[in-house]
Amino acid sequence: MYFQRLKDLREDMDMNQTQISKLLFTSQTVYSRYERGVRTIPVEHLLILADFYNVSTDYILGRTNNKKINK
Repeated sequence: MYFQRLKDLREDMDMNQTQISKLLFTSQTVYSRYERGVRTIPVEHLLILADFYNVSTDYILGRTNNKKINK
């Protein structure tokens, strides 16, 4: 699955892949593979990114277009 939203969220924050990969304690190459859908993103990384971007995991995964987190 290709995660265009990962790229869009990152670019909206004016960040590059290297900066996000450091947040996840992984390499830029691995993170790039998440964005391109070559590698499945681990749940741990998905949760970190959802918290960082203040969006729901469902939004990142394309299950909803609502960025807000339902509490």
